[in-house]
Amino acid sequence: MALNPSEDKIEDVPLNAIKDVDEPVTTSLPAPVSAPASKPKSKLSAAAIIPVWMALSVSVILYNNHLYNTLDFKYPVFLVTWHLTFAAIGTRVLQRTTRLLDGTKDVNMNKDMFLRSILPIGLLFSGSLILSNSAYLYLSISYIQMLKAFTAVAVLLISWISRIAEPNRKLAMIVCMISFGVAITSTGELKFNLLGFFIQAAAVGFEASRLVMIEILLHGMKMDPLVSLHYYAPVCALINLIFLPFTEGLAPFYELARIGPLILFSNASVAFCLNVAAVFLVGVGSGLVLTLAGVFKDILLIAGSVLLFSAQVSPLQIFGYSIALAGLVLFKTTGGK
Repeated sequence: MALNPSEDKIEDVPLNAIKDVDEPVTTSLPAPVSAPASKPKSKLSAAAIIPVWMALSVSVILYNNHLYNTLDFKYPVFLVTWHLTFAAIGTRVLQRTTRLLDGTKDVNMNKDMFLRSILPIGLLFSGSLILSNSAYLYLSISYIQMLKAFTAVAVLLISWISRIAEPNRKLAMIVCMISFGVAITSTGELKFNLLGFFIQAAAVGFEASRLVMIEILLHGMKMDPLVSLHYYAPVCALINLIFLPFTEGLAPFYELARIGPLILFSNASVAFCLNVAAVFLVGVGSGLVLTLAGVFKDILLIAGSVLLFSAQVSPLQIFGYSIALAGLVLFKTTGGK
């Protein structure tokens, strides 16, 4: 489940949040990011929390892929709904037993804010989660991670079109660089699936729109990833429950006995722990450090998919993805966050 707070400008959306969201979906349960969040007080160092975050992020994606393609539990809408329900309960337990959600005291939630901000962003969040998870039914983990590099480009393009940010030549060159790298990556994909490509492209569009919508509707609010999840998880779970009968029906419920409660509980627990780790993550590292950590995590994930799931990665894909990653790091070092 994406993970860091954005700042005053849309160019300041953290790249690791854009890509994970991931992570969540992601695949993982992507943590909804809002405008500038105060860094949580943490005694943990970056050297301690970043490896934990990376391990959890990789584990969520590999675990979900194992469910979909190894255990043949091909019900992404149900799985996302289950993750969100678990997160909704988990955040409320943490609110009553820890200080991790003290940020909810700074949020003045009312009916008007819910209808005008939380609900529309929740709809985009649900779409992003469902589509990004559905893509794993058609595409390899490695290729999906490569396509996610385009999310930064989508955020910039939408922000330029909506005129909440002004285009400039340097960012335009970086957009072209990342786009070129992703295009080469797609050309080199050995098991290209057009439907899966369009599903992942739509997921990127939903996620980018969500991030821009957060900047427009929640500008100036202070929410860390876990506080955001506290408000969005129950909304998105209800939205998904509405769509579940029309997409997967009762089929996933018939499969629960075969999958077993242990797998479902452990899968949702890992996804939720990823969001908890995100709270500490945003407080221990600079934007560039977190960007590089996200890049390294994606490289490990691609390598893991090759070793564990025999995913095929061509030399042309490696070349294209290297260009896209270089563009992402360049984006960060030239002022984007």
